[in-house]
Amino acid sequence: MAEIAKDEATVVVIGSGAGGGTMAYELTKAGIPVVVLEAGPYLRNEDYMNLEWEAFNQMAWLDPRTTSGSWRVATDFPNLPAWIVKAVGGTTTHWAGATPRFKEHEFRARSVYGRVEGANLIDWPLTLAEMEPYYDRAEQAMGSTHRHGRPPLPANNNYKVLANGAEKVGYRHYATGPYATNAEPYDGRPASVQDGFNFQGDKGKSKWSTMVRELPRAQETGLLDLRPESQAVQITHGSDGKVDAVLYLDSEGNLHRQAAKVVCVAGNSIETPRLLLMSASSLFPDGLANSSGQVGRNYMRHTTGSVYARFEKDVRMYRGETMAGLVADESRHDPSRGFVGGYYMETLSLGPAFLASFVEPGSWGKEFTELMDAYARTAGLWIVGEDMPQESNRVTLNSTVQDKSGLPVPDVHFDDHPNDVAMREHAYGRADAMYTAVGAVGTHHTPPYPSTHNLGTSRMSERPEDGVTDRWGRAHDVPNLFVSDGSLFTTGAAANPTLTIVALAIRQAEYIVDQLKGGSL
Repeated sequence: MAEIAKDEATVVVIGSGAGGGTMAYELTKAGIPVVVLEAGPYLRNEDYMNLEWEAFNQMAWLDPRTTSGSWRVATDFPNLPAWIVKAVGGTTTHWAGATPRFKEHEFRARSVYGRVEGANLIDWPLTLAEMEPYYDRAEQAMGSTHRHGRPPLPANNNYKVLANGAEKVGYRHYATGPYATNAEPYDGRPASVQDGFNFQGDKGKSKWSTMVRELPRAQETGLLDLRPESQAVQITHGSDGKVDAVLYLDSEGNLHRQAAKVVCVAGNSIETPRLLLMSASSLFPDGLANSSGQVGRNYMRHTTGSVYARFEKDVRMYRGETMAGLVADESRHDPSRGFVGGYYMETLSLGPAFLASFVEPGSWGKEFTELMDAYARTAGLWIVGEDMPQESNRVTLNSTVQDKSGLPVPDVHFDDHPNDVAMREHAYGRADAMYTAVGAVGTHHTPPYPSTHNLGTSRMSERPEDGVTDRWGRAHDVPNLFVSDGSLFTTGAAANPTLTIVALAIRQAEYIVDQLKGGSL
């Protein structure tokens, strides 16, 4: 691994997850030295604890945050608006692994959906046709099943219940993927042993993460300086408005300065706007790259909810992969259903401890014990659909609450849009129909969990006044500042976001390499 001097202006990547880890590898393999600042520790596969609460406390980002708005998460989990990871590899070490692509209409939401009252919709400044070659490269890097000749994962019982129900209600598009866990050895990673520990960290390395694939390969180039437990706290700039350094705190709270010629911010859709807002200056009084006032705004987290169905006989949903398959028929735009956009229904299983916490937060008594008593006889799915960007849904700095370093914590404000509510209710009904069709004796609708798909807050836009970055993820206001994570998303689409984050990062890295070699950066 390289050791890059702190006074050597280099490319600095903040965050090592899907976007940051991919950026690090793509840049270093092209011969560009990179410093990666990662706020969390370097946990390896062998360090993971396959126990729910122990793993949660080991991996999760538990720094203080506050939550506001009318969304259910503000009531149930006021200090935990998001369920993401603080460690090398970021949330790719925790994610369930689904890798669907965006659809063509989802890049043109404003044009296709029209004006939606209360929504801040615009079209993406790029198209599906432009993204397709990068989707191919991302799927090949991640090893997505069902893609490029790779086989599917075997069906577990949770998926078989879902698939049988889907068939009975007339759905046609259901499968055990695409999914970035190997069904057979691929790219130096073994096949899955179907152990079901996705959220707790994959000890076997069959599931793709940047910690397993991109970062070790970047280190092998000799051009990566990876610094764990290094929390970025400010991006500085010169009188010309170009960024020139990143200030960060080490594990002991000591402040360091890393000189930079280019900065790529990939801290997730909460920490990225927080850092830009904390980097305000006399030249950027409202936050770095925030002349539009859009930094932190348009926060999206997908329309979510879960349905757990009880049967007379055992299902044992916890056997096999956590995310074992999906139904895609509803991931279309059909406003006759009462909403714009679409959604997926994806298998989900939680262990007893997490199910007890999330199935109906705060509940107790006979109904709750019936749900828990039926654990072995339960099948589960998660709804994931396109939620509407709203300017009022935003990440701001809460100056009344400070973290351990005395810095303002992010406040995450969210209100469901009526379109989100209509979509969730429709999905609950369709899930009930599927499970009832295969003999469920009861279903339970679970409200949204802390957010795992955090999107928007530094969105791409054609016009600078509509967003924070251009079609390459370069800040409209700052020519050598890039955003490289899900913050870029102009709209959320229905698809799980990780594949698109990786595809965008590959595309962005290619652009940065060209700009550096051409002398434009």
